[in-house]
Amino acid sequence: MHLYVIRHAQSANNALYAQTGSEVGRKSDPELTEIGHQQAQALAQFLAQTNSPTSLSPDQDIHNRHSFPFTHLYTSLMLRAITTGHYIAEAMQMPLHVWFDIHEWGGIYLDDEHTGERVGQPGAARSELEPQFPRLVLPDWVDESGWWNRPFEPREHALDRAHGFVKELLARHQPDDRVAIVTHGGFAYALLWNLVQFGHQNDRFETPRDVWFWINNTSISRIHIGPDHINMVYWNRTEHLPATLIT
Repeated sequence: MHLYVIRHAQSANNALYAQTGSEVGRKSDPELTEIGHQQAQALAQFLAQTNSPTSLSPDQDIHNRHSFPFTHLYTSLMLRAITTGHYIAEAMQMPLHVWFDIHEWGGIYLDDEHTGERVGQPGAARSELEPQFPRLVLPDWVDESGWWNRPFEPREHALDRAHGFVKELLARHQPDDRVAIVTHGGFAYALLWNLVQFGHQNDRFETPRDVWFWINNTSISRIHIGPDHINMVYWNRTEHLPATLIT
């Protein structure tokens, strides 16, 4: 199983935090910034290009120097991921399927301005998504009530969700499938935690250090999940972006 993990392009919330260091004023389901659209377009063009006249297998083109021959493309239902994924789907002439479980931790929520409580929000409705994203294949259960409609998800629940995703991925797909998911930084961390089983904190030093894996907007990472091994082929590739667009 060749799994490609792609983080969405820069969202309005990403830009807000980069500018202020705060989540005050964040949106529940932010759209891409202008920089984000430029990033997503550059990513899509990079993924769609083929640099070799011959067809190489994923094992032969281990670093995808020649092509990204995806067989399946999935996105979370968050707007920043759908928009990024739709650019890819258009460039590669593929359907863009929904995978609910790859959403960012927390879900769709806003902070109550009086209590500070994180309150779940509905999420986008079917009539909002279908006209904007013609290549998006929505499941039947996405209707006019929105796709989230549940409380804020505690961060630790994302670890169990990522574990379920891996089990479903292996059940749904064949060993030679090349599956790309457009997801989020927090979910990518939870996914790695399940695959690699590292600790959240490294205590092998005098002062314990939190563990995090950097993942830039529109970065590409590749993991090969075999019957008896997991290979981290590469992580956080951004060569499709000029330096001015790396966020």
